[in-house]
Amino acid sequence: MQYETHSRSIFKTVSWRVLATIITTSLVFIFTRKIEIALFVGGTEAICKMVFYFFHERVWNKLRFGKREIKPFVLWFTGLSGAGKSVLADKIYEYLNRKGLRVERLDGDAVRSVFPKTGFSKEERNNHIKKAGFLASLLEKNGVIVVSSFVSPYKEARDFVRNQCNNFIEVYVSAPVDVCERRDPKGLYKKVRNGEINNFTGIDDPYEVPESADIVVDTAQLSINESLNKVKNCIKKHLN
Repeated sequence: MQYETHSRSIFKTVSWRVLATIITTSLVFIFTRKIEIALFVGGTEAICKMVFYFFHERVWNKLRFGKREIKPFVLWFTGLSGAGKSVLADKIYEYLNRKGLRVERLDGDAVRSVFPKTGFSKEERNNHIKKAGFLASLLEKNGVIVVSSFVSPYKEARDFVRNQCNNFIEVYVSAPVDVCERRDPKGLYKKVRNGEINNFTGIDDPYEVPESADIVVDTAQLSINESLNKVKNCIKKHLN
């Protein structure tokens, strides 16, 4: 959260008035051809207007008229690997960032690199999501919108995150396993079939489908733009 300090307000006031005073003094001199009068008028005008401008700015800073407050929220994309979570989350992050909002992006791969020893058992995955969810909740409490994308396969961990956050929006990015495997953007399904990866969500480890997700996006049926527009339309009420 940023705010304007007194020193910044004073510096803005002085810098603007120096320029304005030079202009006023020059105009008076042009019309009167008397430097004493020009300096007197310019100096008097500068002092008076600096005082009035300073208080004018402070009064307007305290008024709520014309200001719009947006409550932060956590937008949590969940779904199988290859469903399109990261793509949609990246585009939503860019969309919110272009609006000039305070927004942070949390992604499963990036966060896991911070906790490199995190395993893939159910307990380890739940703990990993809880850590990520706690981080998201801290950002939200400090006025930051959070866009997160995690497989987060278990209801228990997702419910934990929901309870940690004040304004949690769960986005279930739906796509059948066979569609995700055909896409396989990271080559993970291929590694699973080759026996290089075990306990992979959707193949040999279950994904618990959200029963009451706030937004459901079927990327097997919708294009990226259609999916993106659906999410945008659903979060508009949080941006107005």
